[in-house]
Amino acid sequence: MAGQIPQRFIDDLLARVDVVEVVGERVQLKKAGRNYSGLCPFHQEKTPSFTVSADKQFYHCFGCGAHGNALRFLMEYDKLRFPEAVEQLASRLGLEVPREGADDPRAQARERKRQEGVNLLELSASFFRERLKMPEGQPARDYLVRRGLSEEVQRDFGIGYAPDDWEALKRHLSARGIAEAVQVEYGLLVQREESGRTYDRFRDRVMFPIRDVRGRTIAFGGRVLGDAKPKYLNSPETPVFHKGRELYGLFEARQANPRLERVVIVEGYMDVVALAQFGIRNAVATLGTSTSEEHLARLFRMVNEVVFCFDGDKAGRQAASRALETVLPQMIDGREARFLFLPEGEDPDTLVRHEGPEAFEDRITCASPLSEFLFDQASRGRDLSRVEERERFASQVLKAAQRLPQGMLQTVLLAELARRTGVDQSRFEALMAQEREAAVAPVGPAVPPVAGPVEQGATSDAPPAGGGSLSLVARVLQLLVHEPALVERLPVESDWCPERDGDGVLCRELIRLLRAGRYRSPQVVLAHFQGSAQGERLAALARRELLIPRAARAEELDGLVEYFRRHQMRPSRQERIDALLAKQGAGERLSPEERQQLMTLLAELGN
Repeated sequence: MAGQIPQRFIDDLLARVDVVEVVGERVQLKKAGRNYSGLCPFHQEKTPSFTVSADKQFYHCFGCGAHGNALRFLMEYDKLRFPEAVEQLASRLGLEVPREGADDPRAQARERKRQEGVNLLELSASFFRERLKMPEGQPARDYLVRRGLSEEVQRDFGIGYAPDDWEALKRHLSARGIAEAVQVEYGLLVQREESGRTYDRFRDRVMFPIRDVRGRTIAFGGRVLGDAKPKYLNSPETPVFHKGRELYGLFEARQANPRLERVVIVEGYMDVVALAQFGIRNAVATLGTSTSEEHLARLFRMVNEVVFCFDGDKAGRQAASRALETVLPQMIDGREARFLFLPEGEDPDTLVRHEGPEAFEDRITCASPLSEFLFDQASRGRDLSRVEERERFASQVLKAAQRLPQGMLQTVLLAELARRTGVDQSRFEALMAQEREAAVAPVGPAVPPVAGPVEQGATSDAPPAGGGSLSLVARVLQLLVHEPALVERLPVESDWCPERDGDGVLCRELIRLLRAGRYRSPQVVLAHFQGSAQGERLAALARRELLIPRAARAEELDGLVEYFRRHQMRPSRQERIDALLAKQGAGERLSPEERQQLMTLLAELGN
C-alpha cells in the first residue's frame, strides 16, 4: 500500500511490542539480572556481549556496537526495509498499518509499479521451474544430471529452464496482463531499436534465479545448452537489480546456516551450486563483475572472514590483485581475508568432484592470509638479495599498508616488513605519516592552541571538515575518532561538553559509545555510525590529518576540556540572548528580570 506510515502508529507499535520476544525468536537469550544476554547475531563471538533490556526495550552489543529497538533489529537481522519491518511487527499484533496520503494517485502508481516488478520476476521464476519439468526441458534435466546436481539442490536454488522459443515467456506473461514495456524494463524481453520488436532474452538456457537477502527473485542468470554466445548471460541492470551490489547464492547460504562464520567468493553460478551439492553451503559468486566495496561491506556485516577463490593462472592472479586492492580499506580489526588459488585447469566445480568436499574444505582452511599473499605478490619475480629489489618490495608493501585502516593488522604488517627487510619499523611508520600529510590538501589557518588566548566565539558552528579551521568541539571529536582510548582521560560527567550545536550532541554520543563499548579502533567507531549524517561527519574528521604529535594529544584534550569548563560558567552575550529567545520561543513566560536582561543585552548588541 502506498503512503507514509504515521509516526504515531510507529510509536504505539514500539510501545506494545516486546523487543525481548522479537530478539529471542532469533537469538538464544538467557536471563542476566534485569536484562537478557546472548551471543551477538551481528558478529562472531564466543563470550556473550549482546544485551537486551526489557525495561528500556533496547538491545546493545558491547562487542560490535550494534544497538536499537525491535524495528532496528528486524531491519538488521532479517535485512528488511523500514516499511517491511513495520509490517512484520504490526502483523504480530494483528494490526493493519495505516498510511498517510494513500489516496495520492502518484503514490498509488509507484506502489503498483513496484509490486508489478516483484510479481513479474517471481512469476517468471515459476515459469522457468515448470518448464524444466516438461518434455521440452529434457535436455536441461540431462545437463543437470551430468553435472551431478540432485533434485534437492535444484529445488533449493530454484533452478529452471528457458525454452528454445523466441516468445515463450513473453506469451506467458502477456496472457497474465503484464505489459511488454514492463517485461523489457525488468530485463526479460529484448527490444530491437530499428523495428521495436520484442523477444525473450533467455532462450534454451538453464536458469538460475538471483535472489535478494529476503529470497525474492530480482534477476536471472542463464547457462546456454547449445553453442550460442555468451555461455552465461545475466539480466541487465533494472529498478531492482544492480550487479555491483548483489551476490549469487548469499540468500541460500544464509538459509543453510543463519550464523555463517565464513564466506567463499567464487566465480560463477555452477561453482556455487556444485559446492552446495557436496555440502559446502557458504559459497557466493559475483555477477560478471569484480568484487566491489559494496559486496564486501555487505559480507562483512554478516561474517568476519572472507575467502577469495581464484584460478591459479595469470588471469586468476590479476583478479586476486584487484580483490586485494578492494578489500584493504575494509580490514578493520577482527576481520580476515584470505586467498585460495586452485590448481591450473581446475575450478571449484571440477575440483570438488575430483578430490571430494573434505579436501576442498582443507584448501579453504589453508588459504593464504591477506598478509602472506601481499608479501608473496610484492616479492614475485624479485631478487631480494639486491638492495634495489628490496626497496621496490618494501615500497609495494608499504603502499598497500597505507590503504589499511589504522589498527592491529597494519601494525603487525609493518613489523613483519621490518623483519623481512632489516629496516626499523619506526622508519616505515614515519614514511607512512609523510605520505598521509602529503595527501592532505591545505586546510587554512590553524586554530590557536588551547593554552593561548581563544576568542569567545571560537565554539560557533564548525565549518566542514574538508577545509578551513575546526571549532573546538570538532577538535575534541577529531582527537577521539583518531585515538578512541583518550576517552579514559575525560571527566565522568559530560556537562563540560556544549550541547547547542550538532558537534556537541555528536560529541556526547561518541563519548557514551566509547565508554559503553570500550572501543579502541577508529574503524570500528566509524562502522558503528556508518550510514548516518553523524557517520559522515566523523569520517570527514577521520580523513583530516591530525597534526598534533601523538605525545601531545592527551594534553591537548585536557586543555580543551578545561577551556569548556571555564566558559560554561560564563556564557557569551550572544549565548545568553539565544538562551532567552529560545525559552520565549518555546512558549515559556520570561520573568520580569529575564525580560529586562534580554532588552539590555539586545541594546548592547546594537551599539
